[in-house]
Amino acid sequence: MRSTRLTTPMNAVERKAVTALAGVFSLRMFGLFLVLPLMAIYANAFEGATPLMIGLALGIYGLTQAIFQIPFGMLSDRWGRKPLIIFGLLIFAGGSVVAALAESVEGIIIGRALQGSGAIAAVVLALVADLTREQQRTKAMALLGMSIGASFLFALMASPFLDHWIGMSGIFWLTAVLSILSIGVVGFFVPAPTQNASDPGLKATKRYFLDVLQDAQLLRLDLGIFILHMTLTALFVVVPFLIIEVLEIGRNSHWQVYIPVLIASILLMVPLLILGMKRQRTIDVLRLAIAVLGLGFLILVTGWTTASGIVVGLGVFFIGFNLLEAMLPSLLTRIAPGYAKGTASGIYNTFEFLGVFIGGVIGGLMFGSFGATGVFGFCLVSSLLWLALSIFGPKPELRDSVTVYIDPHHSDGANAIEHDLRRLAGVDNVTVLLGEKIAYIRVDDEKFDPKQLERIDGVASSSR
Repeated sequence: MRSTRLTTPMNAVERKAVTALAGVFSLRMFGLFLVLPLMAIYANAFEGATPLMIGLALGIYGLTQAIFQIPFGMLSDRWGRKPLIIFGLLIFAGGSVVAALAESVEGIIIGRALQGSGAIAAVVLALVADLTREQQRTKAMALLGMSIGASFLFALMASPFLDHWIGMSGIFWLTAVLSILSIGVVGFFVPAPTQNASDPGLKATKRYFLDVLQDAQLLRLDLGIFILHMTLTALFVVVPFLIIEVLEIGRNSHWQVYIPVLIASILLMVPLLILGMKRQRTIDVLRLAIAVLGLGFLILVTGWTTASGIVVGLGVFFIGFNLLEAMLPSLLTRIAPGYAKGTASGIYNTFEFLGVFIGGVIGGLMFGSFGATGVFGFCLVSSLLWLALSIFGPKPELRDSVTVYIDPHHSDGANAIEHDLRRLAGVDNVTVLLGEKIAYIRVDDEKFDPKQLERIDGVASSSR
């Protein structure tokens, strides 16, 4: 039997593909993140702007992202990954131009909605799967996640400087240019896959939607990412105004708050992230991160009228946010069944972007009706609800997924292979798809030895 290991390095084609796609993804997300700390102030300058309209301008792209995420992924199975990515980037660039030329808050909302309609996240992830070997996909997805996290942090730090130099309209033009540059990267540096990934579990399909939606562990993660991005968006409906009014820091100098707060939060978050990598501590650290998130909102609710309350509250919030943003995708891959990882990821992303939209709308409504206290109070209640769901729900058993490829010439039925796989030490769940010549097994890494598979008749190879 041919065995594979996670320590195998990427080959040249994989490195080139992952680097290029990480660049495309991070450039696109950088353009979206740039407007996050500025949008509320910018939209408020237009005549007729209301808190609700400001919230819509901030969060509307999340709604169109949620609507088009899964359809883009499915269309890419038929029309090809690269054409759909290029098409999505063109739509995003068009939306950026509409927002740059907007002369009303309604124009900004239309432009932001168009930006979100270029929903390429699922297609990029699918293309990464197409261009990497199975044993390299975890590493490739981690690199993509790191690039997105880096673009988020860099965008929050850079946006006040760019606002000073080129203004908000200029930032929208910059996002359009970055999108066009990304098209060039896709066209010239990303290899064209000869075929889609052979693992059917990587695709989002209707077949497993109910399985995923009825899984209580996955649903908690979906609700978690929904609340995380809902509260983030609601936060940025009000914080830019508080920095101006309470801290008395001009719009172009907000970096004086964001840079030290983000750097401090990262330094304090890293030890917790390292602790969370230990499987026996992962869920405890997750619950602690949610509690830290709630603590940040509690500080903001009680202290938003003071400079120290705003700065400390933001710092504590970002410790929890950065930690959760790093942990949740990893937990998704370890809890989702191997045969439905693509479906689970698609639903997870949809919840994430819906959270952006709902956070903008409710944040705007709460700000207009109850001021900053209402926004932070709403976020505090939401985080406490998430904490309760995490504490009182059953603690998930984290397992690794192993894909077992069945010899196409094997004549025995699925029951025989399933029976043999279940008898192996460390295996607690088996799903055999005999038509696709694949089986998915959930294993306890401390007890499972992949060499056991060599004794199973009909197994051709395996990968993590």
